[in-house]
Amino acid sequence: MTGMTRTMVKGSNIPLEASGVRAVLRWSPGAGVPDVDASALLLGPDGRVRTDEDFVFYNQPRHPSGLARHLPKRSVPEGLTDAVEVDLAGLDSGADGVDRVVLVASADGSPFALVPDLRVMLYDAAGAVAQPVAVFDVEPDTGDETALICGELYRRGDQWKFRALGQGYADGLIGLAAEFGIAVEAPATGPETTSAPQPVPAAGPEPDLGYPLPAPAPAPAPATTAAQPAYGYPQPAYGYPQEAPTQPAAAYGYPQEAQPQAQPTAAAAATAQAAYGYPQAEASTSFRLPPQGPQFQNR
Repeated sequence: MTGMTRTMVKGSNIPLEASGVRAVLRWSPGAGVPDVDASALLLGPDGRVRTDEDFVFYNQPRHPSGLARHLPKRSVPEGLTDAVEVDLAGLDSGADGVDRVVLVASADGSPFALVPDLRVMLYDAAGAVAQPVAVFDVEPDTGDETALICGELYRRGDQWKFRALGQGYADGLIGLAAEFGIAVEAPATGPETTSAPQPVPAAGPEPDLGYPLPAPAPAPAPATTAAQPAYGYPQPAYGYPQEAPTQPAAAYGYPQEAQPQAQPTAAAAATAQAAYGYPQAEASTSFRLPPQGPQFQNR
């Protein structure tokens, strides 16, 4: 590469004469400024990586072909730098080759709005010229981006070019990598747990609450078949003998005083009980109920 440094704007491009380039990211560190990492994606003619190994970054710093590599961070008077280097002349073309190399900057857990003076500088990897061939001051569109495509190296026939981009991703390096066909594992959220069935505890003593528990309500007394007196007064029942109650029932919800019960004699047991308060004739073995009841008899 020869000539002066080109200052680029978003969307502009320049031809490259070098066989290899080094793309250097530079920014100003400070309080609250996140760390920035450089990476590169080698893309085939379909615009996607051929394998996950085509993603070169800090955890995978060298491509298996050796034609792309991640370089260590450096501190320079102007700030901090991180870089990737690509051997353009060695990249194969064709159906299984590499047609584009995407140059990426990613911020560590924070948006690029907090990263001042972000710049990408393109150098001849051979080091024949100390000055960069091109510089591009990267301005995020919204500031919420946590990953940026700073630029791309792309093939046009037999020549490579560089285009300044600045395209951002709010979901970071994971979202960017997934868009280019890299299988990205979701962050671990801890081991999955399942609840085993719990045994039913055996009945134990009642807990001590510090105060006595109320006594359980008594079970209701079984209903009796004997007729109950109404309004607190014993009533006869249509001429049929009734069993004498041992205790008169309460009238209107108020307890009544117990009434003395006459002890039946043998003679009284042989006679019918009084009905409607009127004395009845002595019972006989041929007793018959009057056709219309005693209240209609002629006297």
